[in-house]
Amino acid sequence: MTETTAPNVRLAAPAADAVDVESDATQGLAESISPARMAVKRYLHHKGAVASLVVLVVMALFVILAPLTARYGVNEAVFKTSVERPNTFLSPRSVAWFGTDDIGRDLYSRLIYGLRVSLMIGLAAAIMGTVLGVTIGSIAGMRGGLIDDILMRVTDIFLAFPFLVTLLVARSFLSSVPWLEPVIGNITSIRFVIALFVVFGWMGVARIMRGQVLALKEREFVEASRALGATNTRIVVKHILPNAIGPILVALTFAVASAIVAEATLGFFGYGPQPGAGQTSLGNLVGQAKGALLPGYWWMVVFPCALLVIVTLCVNFIGDGLRDATDPKLDTGGN
Repeated sequence: MTETTAPNVRLAAPAADAVDVESDATQGLAESISPARMAVKRYLHHKGAVASLVVLVVMALFVILAPLTARYGVNEAVFKTSVERPNTFLSPRSVAWFGTDDIGRDLYSRLIYGLRVSLMIGLAAAIMGTVLGVTIGSIAGMRGGLIDDILMRVTDIFLAFPFLVTLLVARSFLSSVPWLEPVIGNITSIRFVIALFVVFGWMGVARIMRGQVLALKEREFVEASRALGATNTRIVVKHILPNAIGPILVALTFAVASAIVAEATLGFFGYGPQPGAGQTSLGNLVGQAKGALLPGYWWMVVFPCALLVIVTLCVNFIGDGLRDATDPKLDTGGN
């Protein structure tokens, strides 16, 4: 009986070994996936972020190809006004999908051109504000001591003031400083608005970057780099910044949305940028809608505000997706 059962025991062992080998191979393959690929995979599981990215890309293509996607020029009337064919405040119809404004300009075409200017303002202000915030946060975190205290107190002072109120006060004050105009433009220029958003929009990124520097600068790989003679700038660029890129990207996306909403808010109160001949912005269109609501020209309000809401939601969903993708602890499993 012993001789007949022994071979069965010996045959079971190789099967178990094969399972162990296969399990080890699978585990090794999973461990070999780069953090970037894992981040992309987690982002793709966030359905809202993926859908928002698709919508935003389509919008970007529309505004980039505005001469092709817009039915009329930004200041072009649908047709000449006459007694028989008035074109002011036309409701949506085949010749004007989103209706016309008070002088007969096609609202659909103006929304495309306006979104192009607003996206440019949002991206430029967010990118430059992020660069400024990363620089200040890195200096504060790496130098420490008195420099850190001074920079963080300045940051706290900037954060203490309401954003929009500060923008309005700064706009009024800087308009009386003539020597600044060659640098940042006049108060109605796009360059001036971008400069305002940068000056009063870097603080959140600075605090994030300082926290990342304080958390990483005592790690072994940073100490090894410092022992080899690396400067603080090289340590930040080569070691700390790549490890802090996730929170910074999230802050950047939210800064884009904040700048677009702020521009539209300034436009609503009549303090928005005036892009010049042949251009407009969402802020200008929202400002025009303010006077069209009571007479019943609903399309002047609904379409600009709906576009503003869609763009803001898309950017915020993309920010949520990036946050989940770059921080596995916040992964919601695609919900």
